Amino acid sequence: MTRRSAKHIVTSLIALIQPAKLPATSGACYHHTYGLPVLTTNCSNNYGPYHFPEKLIPLMIVNALAGKSLPVYGDGQQIRDWLYVKDHCSAIRCVLEKGTLGEVYNVGGWNEKANLDIVHIVCTLLNELRPRADGKSYSEQITFVTDRPGHDRRYAIDARKIERELGWNPLRPLRQASARRCNGIWTIRAG
Repeated sequence: MTRRSAKHIVTSLIALIQPAKLPATSGACYHHTYGLPVLTTNCSNNYGPYHFPEKLIPLMIVNALAGKSLPVYGDGQQIRDWLYVKDHCSAIRCVLEKGTLGEVYNVGGWNEKANLDIVHIVCTLLNELRPRADGKSYSEQITFVTDRPGHDRRYAIDARKIERELGWNPLRPLRQASARRCNGIWTIRAG
């Protein structure tokens, strides 16, 4: 086998590795090969303060309050696990304090919901916190748009290891943290 064909095979194999798993694989390799003190975390979808405005939750909040449509891809049944960003920060602290070098810890929020359910939660919270002037529900602004090609139906993460080995669990249920986030947006926009 030539050096070029071997490189092609390695490149092809690397392409098969899911991008989310590549950092964990790389970190573990450096730990086991060179003794680099590595701790790795993988997480589910984060949300909360300073969330990038084009992501699902902030986009729905901003569009709803602006009277714009709330675009939902396909049938909205793509499932994601949602992790409040401050819970993610506490998980990282926990891993730094108690984790075993070279190990990988998955961090999840135990909040698996379909995207459409998330949009309805946001609409319900906004109905409570800042009702529309016409008295209608924000859910009437939901529109279904063509799904993205290759849009995954479900992202899942198994966070049992961090719970079992380090005793970590998220503290904020999705609705409680969402209300805090919606209320923060409302205060800024109304203030």
